Amino acid sequence: MPLDHSEAPVLEALAAYHERDELGFTPPGHKQARGADPEVRKVLGDAVFCGDVLASGGLDDRRTRNRILERAEELMADAVHADHTFFSTCGSSLSVKAAMLTVAAPHEKLLVSRDAHKSVVAGLILCGIEPVWIDPQWDPVRHLAHPPSPEAYDKAFAAHPDARGALVTSPTPYGAAADLSALAEVCHRRSRPLIVDEAWGAHLPFHPGLPSWAMDAGADICVTSIHKMGSGLEQGSVFHLQGDLVDPDALALRADLLGTTSPSVLLYAGIDGWRRQMALHGERLMDHALEVAATARESIEAIDGMHVNDSADFCGPGAAAGFDPLPVVIDLSGLGISGYRAADWLREHHHIDLHLFDHRRVSAQITHADDATTVARLLDALRSLADHREEPAGGKRVQVPAPADLRMEQAVLPRDAFFARTDDVPLAEAQGRIAAEMMTPYPPGIPVVLPGERLTEPVLTYLRTGVEAGMNVPDATDSGLDTVRVMHEDA
Repeated sequence: MPLDHSEAPVLEALAAYHERDELGFTPPGHKQARGADPEVRKVLGDAVFCGDVLASGGLDDRRTRNRILERAEELMADAVHADHTFFSTCGSSLSVKAAMLTVAAPHEKLLVSRDAHKSVVAGLILCGIEPVWIDPQWDPVRHLAHPPSPEAYDKAFAAHPDARGALVTSPTPYGAAADLSALAEVCHRRSRPLIVDEAWGAHLPFHPGLPSWAMDAGADICVTSIHKMGSGLEQGSVFHLQGDLVDPDALALRADLLGTTSPSVLLYAGIDGWRRQMALHGERLMDHALEVAATARESIEAIDGMHVNDSADFCGPGAAAGFDPLPVVIDLSGLGISGYRAADWLREHHHIDLHLFDHRRVSAQITHADDATTVARLLDALRSLADHREEPAGGKRVQVPAPADLRMEQAVLPRDAFFARTDDVPLAEAQGRIAAEMMTPYPPGIPVVLPGERLTEPVLTYLRTGVEAGMNVPDATDSGLDTVRVMHEDA
């Protein structure tokens, strides 16, 4: 029997909770905003507190007999063609860890693309999984990484037949997509599951003009951030499962092990409402988003000194297999401005916040929420940037290594290096030492250095000059990189 996607079980239960005039002698202690600080209520409004109730013993009864969350997850699975869906209020950072720990146990191998998000590396550290790194496909002209090829995974499986599965990031924050169908075939030929970190792809199931959605492409587990390209609240995430290579009960157990015992009903409501919105109106909304993005791309391309990367730049042999046009990636090389300085200038002078920036690019993320008004403001700001290019120009130049020089030896497993005895040494003395921390330019959050990698001069120079140019490395012990945390020599 078809499911009714006009339903929103969490939202409807929340409305019923208020209609019944439930009185809780439970957390949260603000008691439906009554105890919240008046100044906080002025800023946030009472609706935030009124939506903040216990998931069980509040939204549902103490034994969750109304199956409110379970029904919402069933509707989400149906909307995106998955067998099972799990909601998470701890972001995709938790979801991807749960997926990894379900596919591989401590000390077992997992094939992982080296352009993975730092949350994947955190999963390796927590789980004790041994990564087999798969190099991305590098664009040496644009100094950009695209997802690895299926052939690279095939070769890695041949060299490591004991690997328990594979993980790939697709699409990347730049909009480059992997050939997921071919990669799933590589995995399934060996009866191994494929995990897709599709944090930037929540919108993909809802329009045929977008890159293939992981579940439709045959992936086994897919992790999606509802708050990135969808309408959910920050930290709202879902992970989906299909097929018989991964036990859904095992995945639920891992998620329960890692997740909070105090999930936010506000986040559940945001996920549930977004599913209903997209199931009923998704293709129309994405039609609109694609039209807005196309207009923005054409107009930005006409600005002197700016080039908008498109499928011709990113796709082809030895590059990405697909392209999402909604991240509008703007190359500023023609202006002689780094993305760091451009982002700071646009925020200071036009109150425009961009979602991604690096040594030569910025990116404006377009979603179904954008329209002619928001794009017009973006265009005005970018034209002003081009007209005033001399103001953010200059600064330190980032010394970006050749692709081969970015890869370092994984001398020690990430977990072992992270928990080893450590020293903080001057960056100038760190060459040849084994890193004991992640060093991650943020955004987009892809680590340049992992715990256990042997540090090299090109990478250290890249990070030093990057920080001097405006790169943000917030997870390093010393975010200014005057010192680097390394394993103690006797560790």
